[in-house]
Amino acid sequence: MTEPLQLVVKGLRCVRGGRNVFRTLDFSVSSGETLAVTGPNGSGKSSLLRLIAGFIPFERGSLALVGGATELTLPEQLHFVGHRDAVKPSLTVLENLAFWAAFLGGEPGRCDPQAALDRVGLGTLAALPAAFLSAGQRRRLSLARLIAIRRPIWLLDEPTTALDDAARVTVTTLMAEHIHDGGLIIAATHQPLGLDTRELRLGSKT
Repeated sequence: MTEPLQLVVKGLRCVRGGRNVFRTLDFSVSSGETLAVTGPNGSGKSSLLRLIAGFIPFERGSLALVGGATELTLPEQLHFVGHRDAVKPSLTVLENLAFWAAFLGGEPGRCDPQAALDRVGLGTLAALPAAFLSAGQRRRLSLARLIAIRRPIWLLDEPTTALDDAARVTVTTLMAEHIHDGGLIIAATHQPLGLDTRELRLGSKT
């Protein structure tokens, strides 16, 4: 990733079910940075990520990507990994990741689902139906698409949930590599990420 980019948020307001989740939210994140979004349950951490990804509308404000691929929309340049793992139980581990690679437009010759599974410690389980995976293995399968299909922006909702210590180290390493390569990360988290981060704390005054 060589094209510098910056995500700029100004005066953002989010309303869900008639309630102000947050209002007048201002921040920016640039290539090579990690922003940790913290705050109590219900403060809008997940809503912020879903809003940036284009899944929910915002009431007021602006959201702009400076730099990046001008022919692509913001959602087309990001990965969103929510706290619920998008895994189809009837497909094998490899078939699940291959589906995401095709759906997200992985480039032929640059997308290697098997290699991505190897990186997250699931390579030997490629032929196993995903129904037999543990919660931690399902989480690692969801995270594998971050490296199977290259996109500069990662939106991660509690990325280390259900992971043991070894898997957390693997995820931290993947995140550090992404930042080193010029990507940017926004992660909603209750736990330290093990990286140098800036913090955006959401709460009653946002």
